Amino acid sequence: MDWEIIAPMVTLSVLFVTIGGVAVLRPISKRVGDLLEVYARDRQQGLQNEVGQVRDLLETLDARLQLIEERQDFTDRLLAPAPESIKRPRLPDDAEA
Repeated sequence: MDWEIIAPMVTLSVLFVTIGGVAVLRPISKRVGDLLEVYARDRQQGLQNEVGQVRDLLETLDARLQLIEERQDFTDRLLAPAPESIKRPRLPDDAEA
């Protein structure tokens, strides 16, 4: 075969396939890139929302725990025996009199 005829045909064929591939695949790849960007942005916002919800939940739990601690301290002080210096003398019972 004559290389002078085959070489330009191969070159033109590769050129047409390359141009066709770019013309077809560029819009598709651009669209896929846009969709991936939107997906990543939505996922990031979803994570931020979840972090905010967890933070609110932890703040609520902290407030409730502080309230429980205050109530426990009050109950402990109420049920603790009084020191001897504060105790009042007991009145005699009717049985002793």
